[in-house]
Amino acid sequence: MNKERGMKRQLVGTVMSNKMDKTVTVQVERLVSHPVYRKYVRRRMKFAAHDEQNTCGIGDRVMITESRPISKRKRWRVSQIIEKAV
Repeated sequence: MNKERGMKRQLVGTVMSNKMDKTVTVQVERLVSHPVYRKYVRRRMKFAAHDEQNTCGIGDRVMITESRPISKRKRWRVSQIIEKAV
């Protein structure tokens, strides 16, 4: 049987570091409701993402897509730059 693969996860975040070669660190922020106080709390995670042309700069909003493991920590690729930093 030929099964179709599922959609890969996509996240939008901000580039925090571009010091590595072909790699950027992207911080993704989400809002979560606190179970007791019902207040929205920000949760942040950092992902190492592959940037083949080294085009991302610090502060850029980017979309990252889940991919196969590229190295020990890299499992995401930069799929597009949504907004360049000023």
